[in-house]
Amino acid sequence: MFNNNQKSKGDNKAMLPTSTVNIIGNGTSIQGDIVCEGDIRIDGQVNGLVSTKAKIVVGPEGEITGDLVCQSADILGRVTGIIKVDELLFLKGNALVKGDVYTAHFEMEPTAKFNGRCYMDDQQPADNQKHGKTVLQEAE
Repeated sequence: MFNNNQKSKGDNKAMLPTSTVNIIGNGTSIQGDIVCEGDIRIDGQVNGLVSTKAKIVVGPEGEITGDLVCQSADILGRVTGIIKVDELLFLKGNALVKGDVYTAHFEMEPTAKFNGRCYMDDQQPADNQKHGKTVLQEAE
């Protein structure tokens, strides 16, 4: 109907997109972890770990209670948990983040809110938490 050229079933695989985009729509609620290889956009609610080797986008209505692990992230919604981003973490619009952040680069719009600690070095989270306790104990 759309193409007059007839192709075999084997040829259809070449027409598939090379990257996978996963979408959790508004009104969807997930209880549990999400692990994927491609980009993911969350406009619904997730209670658990969200992990990908690509990009995470949390839409304005999106809400995550749990940790995020990804290559890069744009957050416009709400996240409560630890965020680990290999490259750029960008808090946009009315984003609200409650929790510690581990990232190489961090950008935040003036209307976004962030409550937590930000680490922009190569230390592991457990090392940072131990170091933070030591500093606090010495200060007391």
